[in-house]
Amino acid sequence: MASSISSSEETVHQKQDALPSGLRLTAANRPGMAQPVPERDIPQQPWGAMAIAVTVLLLLFTSLWEWKMRTLELIPGDLGRNTDRWAELRKEIDKRNVPVVIVGDSRILYDSDLDRATQLIGVRPVQLGIPGTSGLPILQDLADDPNFKGVAIVGMMESAYFDLTGSREQKAIDLARWESPSKRGSFLIQRALSHGLAMLDDDYKLSTLIFRLDSDWRQGVKGPRHGVWKPQETGSGGQVWLWRRIEHDRRFSEHIRYIWVHYEVPPEPLDDQIIRNISIGTKVAVDKIRARGGDVVFVRPPSAPDVREVEDRHIPRARGWDVILATTHSNGIHFDDLPAAQNLTLPEGGHTTRACATVFTDAYLRALVGKTAFLHLQLDAPPALSTRNCVPPSLTVP
Repeated sequence: MASSISSSEETVHQKQDALPSGLRLTAANRPGMAQPVPERDIPQQPWGAMAIAVTVLLLLFTSLWEWKMRTLELIPGDLGRNTDRWAELRKEIDKRNVPVVIVGDSRILYDSDLDRATQLIGVRPVQLGIPGTSGLPILQDLADDPNFKGVAIVGMMESAYFDLTGSREQKAIDLARWESPSKRGSFLIQRALSHGLAMLDDDYKLSTLIFRLDSDWRQGVKGPRHGVWKPQETGSGGQVWLWRRIEHDRRFSEHIRYIWVHYEVPPEPLDDQIIRNISIGTKVAVDKIRARGGDVVFVRPPSAPDVREVEDRHIPRARGWDVILATTHSNGIHFDDLPAAQNLTLPEGGHTTRACATVFTDAYLRALVGKTAFLHLQLDAPPALSTRNCVPPSLTVP
């Protein structure tokens, strides 16, 4: 005698067989029964041809996008403002004796030619400048690191150095201390792929470009006009330049100049208490480094006259630069005092062209050689440069 279960299964199979091809029984058709694995007919399609077509279209559109990005003067290998690269450089101090470190904001970062520095002083500085930040937290991090016993060249654009409201420098420091395996792996993959693809530039991701379409349409919402679209070009070994397109694209340079003048520097004078606090914090860091046998010197990179006027209203040389040097008993070189660094080309008012960065590096390092025992001019150092080495003769002031 057949069981009731067998009878039910037979009935279900009969109903399932009676359904049109491609359809299956639902739970409503099988009350009180366990749910079987869904069955669905896969239609016959030219899957091989479809896969080839998709691959061809992917390669085509990727090639077109890559070509477009290169027409915008993006280059393969440019990691932009990636903090993973900075953290990698910071770890060098814990691995070996680093005699010269450069810290500060984008001024000293873009305006320093590391190859020229190597020719002049015989060692390649480790570049730890971070755009849009104060150099003080990085200096304090070096002061607390017993491995650092060299000289720190601190770049100081006063409105940045005396502003500790940002968090980017602290995030970079934290990343140098500990980096998750997934983040480290992601960076290594990106770096490997970026050597062949300019389209991986973070400042020109599709999501970033879409954001820039918002021309301040939303009331009270800060739009892309208030941010620098792409300021830098990152090379190998920590070398960073002002992005080459800014040197000749007036729309880009004027956009950045507008930001420097109207948004980046507060219009009101800096509070005296803030100046005292920053000066004391700097002195503590400098004293720690000198107690270990190291040294600290300061450099003030150039600004265009219109940008300098805004900066001086916020914190003039006498209240900022002079106070730091006096409080810390340090030596330094201000671009005002460098004849070889006058009238350099500053496309957007705040940073030199890469040719003028070489001239400025040559000028400030030669001046610092006599101000710290850690820097010595090589016997086979190249001849000194001047403004004429980077500014067209027609624009050079006699």
